[in-house]
Amino acid sequence: MKLRKGDSVVVVYGKDKGKQGVIQRAFPHVNKVVIEGVNLRKKHVKPNQSNSEGQIVQIYAPIDASNVMLLDPKSKKPTRVGFKVVNGKKVRYAKDSGTVLE
Repeated sequence: MKLRKGDSVVVVYGKDKGKQGVIQRAFPHVNKVVIEGVNLRKKHVKPNQSNSEGQIVQIYAPIDASNVMLLDPKSKKPTRVGFKVVNGKKVRYAKDSGTVLE
């Protein structure tokens, strides 16, 4: 997976299309990411000893990594990610502008 925690991304497919956010968690083994402010779900929590009243909480659900694109640091537009070797190290770069990421 070419996306990492902390990357700024934009959703390109689905009900949250057009929304932007920062990746909070990445799950490379299932190709999913959790993005702040995107794909909110409501969960009903039953009462227990520490919480005498039940409540409805909002949680961030994972979204498939193929439905998001990285935001280019220069142009702030969606771009694809590539890999290249610079000074003997493999680095990620934005294919739109050629900017090395991190």
